[in-house]
Amino acid sequence: MAFCFADMVLDSERRELRSGSTLTPIEPQVFDILEFLIRNRDRVVSRDDLLASVWGGRIVSDSAIAARINAALRAIGDSGEQQCWIRTVARKGFRFVGDVREDAGSGLLGSSAEAAAQQVPSGQEITFCRTKDGVNLAVASVGQGMPLVSTPTWATHLEYDWESPTRARLWHSLAGRFRLIRYDGRGFGLSDRDVANISFATFERDLETVVDALHLRCYALLAISQGAATAIAHAVRNPDRVSKMVLHGGFALGRKKRASAKEVQMAKAWIAIMRQGWGDDNSALLRIFSSVWLPGASAEQIRWYANMLRISTSVENAIRNRNAGDEIDVVDLLPKVSVPTLVLHCRHDNSVPFDEGRRVATSIPNAKFVSLESENHVPLPDEPAWSKFLEAIENFLLDA
Repeated sequence: MAFCFADMVLDSERRELRSGSTLTPIEPQVFDILEFLIRNRDRVVSRDDLLASVWGGRIVSDSAIAARINAALRAIGDSGEQQCWIRTVARKGFRFVGDVREDAGSGLLGSSAEAAAQQVPSGQEITFCRTKDGVNLAVASVGQGMPLVSTPTWATHLEYDWESPTRARLWHSLAGRFRLIRYDGRGFGLSDRDVANISFATFERDLETVVDALHLRCYALLAISQGAATAIAHAVRNPDRVSKMVLHGGFALGRKKRASAKEVQMAKAWIAIMRQGWGDDNSALLRIFSSVWLPGASAEQIRWYANMLRISTSVENAIRNRNAGDEIDVVDLLPKVSVPTLVLHCRHDNSVPFDEGRRVATSIPNAKFVSLESENHVPLPDEPAWSKFLEAIENFLLDA
């Protein structure tokens, strides 16, 4: 069901809030509040109603409820004094007011070319596979067509990413054209958290486990950031199975391998920030950390990303994974890549220098290189670089 009011659409199936063709960032709990208010717009919703529906009956302070209501107001542009959509009824609760049209059709995406190209599947199927060293990996599959396997970055959560305002639109768009396959790395998301070994060697073996478990014989790879090195190593070892490879924001040398004292110091600084801020719901340090990856993001998007980092794993696993990434060195493998490869990199990326992406592109034979005018590690859906980013990936993968 989609609820339409003014120029906004709240899509309960895809769990998206859109203004026109623009995706509006909204946290899962705030989405739940907004949907509950709209569905019960014929009456005043009490505090107890919200606690039962949104918080599952847990004890929550009045200030926490007020903060979530305010976030819902901001999401729909209703933060002024008049409260055009969500009205506070003194000592009673809240009511969603105004005209709402219900649409039983699935997934209203707006009129953009991206949306019109194909309807996005509404859900993903999550299964598990087991590595040779006994680790259960969570795997999400959605869509139809050519298999496109996405290697994990250093922090993932299959369910959270599917709804995230910083990542969901990429996954939804790709799932509309391909059979998109993602998996949580060991120690992260829905995969086993209590693991003995996290290293680049396990990154490689986990990818092998996933494609073998799904009986994939021919597939493309999509790799972002740290996942690029895993994809490169896999493509070199399996040129008969990998049809194409897309690398964005990737690197062949981890921070500690770049012969740069500054990079080594940065690696240490990030570890220190993670140790201090990882477990804190309101950590300013974790938001600072997140803003380096996405400096152009809104405050709401930063809160989403920081929360995703926190819930994706323990600080110990995050640091182990981070240390493994800092030690990556696949430079010698680059000239051995024989599959068609597209390399993309944001020109003003603060987390992985542009020169690292250029190194990958110049060292892989016949690789195509696309530079993006963005300061974010991955372009955000509301910036100009987004369309170029998505079109380049889709055109490359669909080009016979």
